Parts: sequence; C-alpha cells; structure tokens
Amino acid sequence: MNAGVFVGFAALGFVLSACATIVDGTNQSIAITTSPASGAQCTLTSADGTYFVTTPARVNVHKTKNDITATCRKNGFRDSLVTIPAQFQYANAGNVLSAGLGIAVDAASGAGYQYPETFDVPLTPMAIPVAAVLNRPGT
Repeated sequence: MNAGVFVGFAALGFVLSACATIVDGTNQSIAITTSPASGAQCTLTSADGTYFVTTPARVNVHKTKNDITATCRKNGFRDSLVTIPAQFQYANAGNVLSAGLGIAVDAASGAGYQYPETFDVPLTPMAIPVAAVLNRPGT
C-alpha cells in the first residue's frame, strides 16, 4: 500500500473517530408523558444523575449505556415504575475506520447510545373499594 494512501486513511479514521461524541453530544432531550392522565410527579434515575419532572415535560439527560429508571406518582393512581432503555446507535459504524478508537470514545462518553425521543409511562387507576360503591346514596 502506498504510504500516502495509508496516511490518508489514517487521517480519515481519526477525523471520523468519536463521531457520536462530536455530532450528537453526550446529552439528549426526552419527552416524558403519562397516560391516561398528566400531572404526575416523575423521578428519572440513571448512573449519571437523577432528574425530576411533572408530566408532560421534556428532560435533558446525560446519555450512557445504562437504562433510566422512571418512577411516576399521581393521586388516584398506583405508582408506576418503568425502564427507559438505552440503545447503541449502529449509525456510528464509521468509527470502525479508526480501528475502534471512536467506538471506545463514544462508549465511554455515552454518546454512542440513545434513549427514545418520547416515552410514555402508563398509569393504573387505583381500584374503588366495593364498600364505597355499595354504600353510595341512591344505590
């Protein structure tokens, strides 16, 4: 292989390394909703922080390879505990040209992972006690 071609590929590899860190950054905004009702108090917890929102809301989180745990509470509903999954972005395959250096940088920074842009946390209404229904006036 010609030395100039080798140097060119090596330079291209370093330019493309850590693409996600440079292009997408290490933070991401996620829209959090709750259904069937809004106004829930949610706590999102990940390896890199804890975030508090009242739905519907957008929250800016630090991207990591770790999932986010969301706990939402609202009067009249059971507490809801869900997991927001972190997914590796295969679009960063250009990092292979840098002999894996970019993949390592993106993985370490979290930029190579992404959460869903919107996430709905389902809320389950609390059951009405049977005695309350039977003892209602007019029944």
